[in-house]
Amino acid sequence: MSLLMTIRIAFKALGRNKMRTALTMLGMIIGVAAVIAMVALGTGAQNMIEEQVKTAGTNLITISPGSMQAAGGVRTGFGGNIRMVPEDAAALRNVAEAQYVAESVTTRTQLIYGNSNWQTSVEGTNVDLPAIRSWPLKYGTFFSDEDVKSAAKVVVLGSNVSDTLFGEGVDPTDIQIRVRNQIFRVLGVMTSKGASGGGMNMDDQVFAPYTTVMKKLSGQTNLNRIYVSARTADDIAGAAAAITTTMRAQHGTTPDSDDFTVQTLDDIVALRTQTASTMTSLLAGIAGVSLVVGGIGIMNIMLVSVTERTREIGLRLAIGARGFDVLLQFLIEAIVISIFGGAFGIAIGYGVSEFLRVYQGMAALVPLNAVAVAVLFSAGVGIFFGFYPARKAAALDPIVALKFE
Repeated sequence: MSLLMTIRIAFKALGRNKMRTALTMLGMIIGVAAVIAMVALGTGAQNMIEEQVKTAGTNLITISPGSMQAAGGVRTGFGGNIRMVPEDAAALRNVAEAQYVAESVTTRTQLIYGNSNWQTSVEGTNVDLPAIRSWPLKYGTFFSDEDVKSAAKVVVLGSNVSDTLFGEGVDPTDIQIRVRNQIFRVLGVMTSKGASGGGMNMDDQVFAPYTTVMKKLSGQTNLNRIYVSARTADDIAGAAAAITTTMRAQHGTTPDSDDFTVQTLDDIVALRTQTASTMTSLLAGIAGVSLVVGGIGIMNIMLVSVTERTREIGLRLAIGARGFDVLLQFLIEAIVISIFGGAFGIAIGYGVSEFLRVYQGMAALVPLNAVAVAVLFSAGVGIFFGFYPARKAAALDPIVALKFE
């Protein structure tokens, strides 16, 4: 028999029991749909993490106080009782691969304008921050080096803070507000940035000279972190190594006693995407159990079909059909059930992903390689679970099969 004739017979056999065929497909449909939806959610989450982290800045390197190992083997954790001071930032400006360096010290306080007030985070920094973060202004200007040197009482508002205090679409440049009962002048408003890689709303904060925050708002003398921007993406690794060397010279530490942490965006992206990837694999594995169950269902139904069609098989073998022809027919039936079930499952999984993305606001993206894997896996399930029933049918003795009641 030709392959085309074998396929036609397989489709006719499946068509004689439409309901049973549809129910057999259901296991594959549910399994593939679940896998596609889970992989879509995981891929979307990874992409969202990468985009959020990239909004943090251009070629960004962050230096934080504290490390998992401090002097004497004491584990302090990030931000432990370790000091990082403005002199450290000044030393980092001598690193050849570093284009911009910005101190950072943060505090929370109340902002008041007229009858409006808002509690938010105040980040003390210097003039390089907009360049490091690739963050233009919507209104006005950023503060100057002179403002930093004189610890001037000036602030630049995040867009959410500006909208809350002054209303949307209002330019508050040169307006005076109260920050912790002190009068500050608004220099400008940053453009909307959205959420950071850590999930913080970057628009819900204000910026002031770090000297102002340290002397007039928080009273602290140490920095919370230092931001450095490498000159190019290729310089990031070299800049991180040079920064580590400089900080060790500043703090008198060794690789075994570092009291600071140097992190690049690649480090942060890799950590978070690895976490998302692990969760995706776990969820997809759980959903994959449905595929195995569906495959077992296919094998059971094909075994029933072999029993029901024993006389038909015996007749075909008696008039000259080869065992391979019979095996191929039943194998094709199992593969057809798997592939059609997989196709419907892909469509349903894609629909679920779009529903979650559009109506639930969840990050969901169906990768093409997941679709290809789903199709191949569906066919593989059909071959694997269909082979035993097909082999059983092909091995029937024609005389015994013709006598079967």
